Amino acid sequence: QVQPVESGGGLVQAGGSLRLSCAASGRTFSRLTMGWFRQAPGKERDFVAAISGSGGNTYYADSVKGRFTVSRDNAKNTVYLQMNTLKPEDTAVYYCAARGAGWSRLPSLYDYWGQGTQVTVSS
Repeated sequence: QVQPVESGGGLVQAGGSLRLSCAASGRTFSRLTMGWFRQAPGKERDFVAAISGSGGNTYYADSVKGRFTVSRDNAKNTVYLQMNTLKPEDTAVYYCAARGAGWSRLPSLYDYWGQGTQVTVSS
């Protein structure tokens, strides 16, 4: 069993930055692909970024490429999402998820989910 727990959300002005963290207990962390997703009110849960178990491969949605960076520290069982140049359209609940196979942009393929953290970007 894996239990991701997100932190670091909050309110920020457009153009600002936030760093989200996700600590995951349970199975060998370095074997897990970790993904970040977000869900705005009334919308579907969308892929944001993912990182392979070793951290050697990262993947991004086009909407965040060049602004967001995903990274991980396997010694701390933690994955991060550094978000720069935030826009009002980035406002959403951000979720951390884990899966034991390779990366995917499909939420349904992730096995373990955190409770989410709210990110609000004001204009």
